[in-house]
Amino acid sequence: MLTILLNALSLLLIILAGYTLKRVGLVKKTDGFILSTIIMTITLPATIIIGLNPMKMSNTFIELCIIAIIMNFTLVFLGKYLWKNQPQLDRILLMYCITGYNIGNFTLPFVQSFYPQAIPYLFMFDVGNCIMLAGGSKILVESSQPTYQPNRAIKLLTATLFSSIPFLTYLFMFILKVTNITLPSVIINILEPFSKANGFLSLLMIGIYMELLLPKKDWLTVKKILIWRYFFAIILACVFYFILPINNQLLKIVLTIICLAPIPTFSVINSVEAGVKEETAGFISSISIIISLILMTVVMLLLT
Repeated sequence: MLTILLNALSLLLIILAGYTLKRVGLVKKTDGFILSTIIMTITLPATIIIGLNPMKMSNTFIELCIIAIIMNFTLVFLGKYLWKNQPQLDRILLMYCITGYNIGNFTLPFVQSFYPQAIPYLFMFDVGNCIMLAGGSKILVESSQPTYQPNRAIKLLTATLFSSIPFLTYLFMFILKVTNITLPSVIINILEPFSKANGFLSLLMIGIYMELLLPKKDWLTVKKILIWRYFFAIILACVFYFILPINNQLLKIVLTIICLAPIPTFSVINSVEAGVKEETAGFISSISIIISLILMTVVMLLLT
């Protein structure tokens, strides 16, 4: 129990360090973009390669991809139905924030600190998650708008996916696994230092981007959205752990934790592009990180 609490505390301290550095003026919020670029182009791809290299292709890979797509797809439609009579921007914010899972920048460092052997499962899920975050969810949200253009939406999804280095890395590793090719240890050894930096840089970036100020008039909307997100998150977590017949205990734990993951950066970006105020989208994402860290830590304490 003490080990779990100390690990969770260390992750929180890294986030707080990033936030404090920004507040005292040593770094600017724009510096988070530099860290994000380093993470998305170097450290996260290195982590993906190392995590998936020893894995053997199995039905689990495809199943986890499909589970991720179904979860995202279902939650977007639930958001649309639940707030069909709410103002358009509020409904859009709910649809983006009720779905999607921050895997690479948050859940990965968290799970890695407890179950390094669970990394392949995270990445398998994240392939389907990426497809939805990169455009799948956006297509579903925009399809309810009068200005929706199907051809443009599909082009956007394709362009976003194939300009994403993490997704291309997933695709590369998928091809290697299908052809039963394993990268030599010399390449893995070269990539290890980059991979080890991913967790720290990701959490530091989260701290730099964190926003904890919000106009009072937006509090009620944000509170309702967070309640809906974690209501369904807890239901899904219980379904995976207590109801579905998953024989692999590690996989069961990973899926349970994923359900409680925070709102991803893509959801914030898409919300702002749709017209939602940046401070509102940034605040709800920041608060979800704190809530998720608490819930995921509690789950780890209960399950171990």
